[in-house]
Amino acid sequence: MSVVVVGYVPNPRGRAALEHAIAEAHRRDALLVVVNSSRGDALVDEEFLRGDQLRALHDELAASGLRTEVRQPVRGRDVAEELSAVCTETGAELLVIGLKRRSAVGKLLMGSAAQRILLDVECPVLGVKSPPREG
Repeated sequence: MSVVVVGYVPNPRGRAALEHAIAEAHRRDALLVVVNSSRGDALVDEEFLRGDQLRALHDELAASGLRTEVRQPVRGRDVAEELSAVCTETGAELLVIGLKRRSAVGKLLMGSAAQRILLDVECPVLGVKSPPREG
């Protein structure tokens, strides 16, 4: 069975990654595994889904018509380690991640988490930027 994994956080970057992952999972007739992790080292992690946000994600995934799975590991690992572990465990054929928009100077260096993901993950990685803000 084909598997597409997506790293998801509740912000425009995460939304863009999720939308592309859903499209890729449809194209491949694949299981979509959504990973929303936390290191567990903060009292409140704004990127870790709870309550209404988690229910909304489950509803959106159910409406997609895909086979889906949501994983929320809290094991003290950083996001690169978690995504790499899930990709290896599931035999993922694609990982989708959201990338931050950067200034001209910032483009010289990629974010450390994105760089570790690209170096560590064995499967192809699709990096997605969120749409520019209207303004």
